[in-house]
Amino acid sequence: MKTDKLFYRIFLLEPNLVAELIPDLPPDCRFDYFAPVLKERERRLDGVLVPLGDDPSLPLVFLEAQMQTDPGFYRRFFAQVFLYLEQYQVTRPWRGLLLFPRRTLNFGEEDPYQGVLATQVERFYLEDLIPLEELTPNLALLRLLVLSEEEAPENARRLLAQGGTEREFRRRLDLVESIMVCRGERPFALPNLSLEAIREMLDITQVRVQDTQFYKDVFEKGQEQGLERGESELLLRLLTRRCGELSEEQRQRVRDLSAPQREALADALLDFTGMADFQVWLQQQSV
Repeated sequence: MKTDKLFYRIFLLEPNLVAELIPDLPPDCRFDYFAPVLKERERRLDGVLVPLGDDPSLPLVFLEAQMQTDPGFYRRFFAQVFLYLEQYQVTRPWRGLLLFPRRTLNFGEEDPYQGVLATQVERFYLEDLIPLEELTPNLALLRLLVLSEEEAPENARRLLAQGGTEREFRRRLDLVESIMVCRGERPFALPNLSLEAIREMLDITQVRVQDTQFYKDVFEKGQEQGLERGESELLLRLLTRRCGELSEEQRQRVRDLSAPQREALADALLDFTGMADFQVWLQQQSV
């Protein structure tokens, strides 16, 4: 679940990434991201990218990130895709985008799906990014997931140094921190480091660090309290983007949620289509 949320944030904050990973998509196409529940099995797809606009030739994109061995992955993925196509009566074309860390992991039998794997599914192996020198910022972000603990800090510093405006720097720092925390089988838990270690590792000036939401969330009130606050502030940003501006009362209710409630809201907001959905969710928490 932690990895699923990480990729949700990456594709939400860096919407151009999908066109970089699926080469024949128009570079200016835009998608909305949600994680639908398949009714018959009550299973949830990692993410479906729905094209914005009226062009019927743009495909739905079924996004799945699988960071560990799973011999049943292909069987489950294609079953869910075709169940979705039937359940939602899809009429436009579709593509699959599968993100894997390395080729040596076992994701199950490919032979039954060779035709569709060859024509409609893009399999992207993060290990292929490791030796490359010229990468876009988005691909450099993804590479952080598979670099060694020795290589990751230096690459993170170079990536942050490319940030242009203060807003771009803060967004990129937020994603770098999230990636470091969720790095698959080799977690690199930045929140366990001191402020001095963070500053030394990422080589950020004191003024810039103190201006970031990461500094305020994690260190200003203590690490544990900061992490809880950071989760709440991230939820507030995502809710505002999906539902519109929140009232101060609604914002405070989000900050007052327990850890299990924050987890539940993070899952639920993927399906929100507007403020009404959020209000219903809040009412359910009061029952």
